Amino acid sequence: MTILDETYTLSNSVEVPKLGLGTWFIDDDQAAEAVRAAVEIGYRNIDTAQAYGNERGVGEGVRTAGVPRGELFVSTKLAAEIKDYDQAVDAIDESLEKLGIEYIDLMLIHSPQPWNDFRGGDYADGNREAWRALEKAHRVGKVRSIGVSNFQQQDLENILQGATVAPRVNQLLVHAGNTPSALLDYCEGKQILVEAYSPIAHGAILQNAEVQAMAKKYGVSVPQLCIRYTLQLGTVSLPKTANPEHMRSNAEVDFEISGDDMDALRVLRDVDYGEHSVFPAYSGK
Repeated sequence: MTILDETYTLSNSVEVPKLGLGTWFIDDDQAAEAVRAAVEIGYRNIDTAQAYGNERGVGEGVRTAGVPRGELFVSTKLAAEIKDYDQAVDAIDESLEKLGIEYIDLMLIHSPQPWNDFRGGDYADGNREAWRALEKAHRVGKVRSIGVSNFQQQDLENILQGATVAPRVNQLLVHAGNTPSALLDYCEGKQILVEAYSPIAHGAILQNAEVQAMAKKYGVSVPQLCIRYTLQLGTVSLPKTANPEHMRSNAEVDFEISGDDMDALRVLRDVDYGEHSVFPAYSGK
């Protein structure tokens, strides 16, 4: 049994594989091949988003991967700009159509604010409207589980106060060098599973001398150490790659980081994303 066989169980009893494939920056025409390669290696958790522009390709990969649909966990995200019930209802149906699948396992609100106003204005009402649309999709079986992404505590509280279905998941930027401990604790207390996107810090952590030394000590690569770190935090880890060799090595994390080393990684602060700081999620807001 490897990490690819292990799952977490959401508060509504849906099982989520602990390690998934992130598909951000994988072009639509390459996505199907990447998904098929991942599934062949043993991945069963595939994550996309409307904003990635590759739902069609991801869906093709899911449909042609040669395993039963029920064995795969497919996530997508409602575009961050949609803060209106009717628009959200239409967008959910568009995702199902693009993916070409009968249901989505997990659908998230991609961000509490539109990307051009990330961590800016007040979109509390709009988020509740988008959430109402997700609740409806969940009620009629189009979506098995619903959640959010990039939501801070106050954003979650806004949803929770009026929700008929609580968010099951919060997908966050979590990696060695950026560990939002208070938010992780809050989510755990509310039975909200955290999924860690960019567990390798979008590559920014690869040159960190402290992390390099620790990886060497365990006889693993820096990406393997970073993925293992997010798993030991109790999160789903979603490294993104289209490279089958990287997919394989990302899943070779059958080792244990000591408590002391986990503590050292938890307090590490290294968030220089270089050229990728132009993306709102990496902007430090």
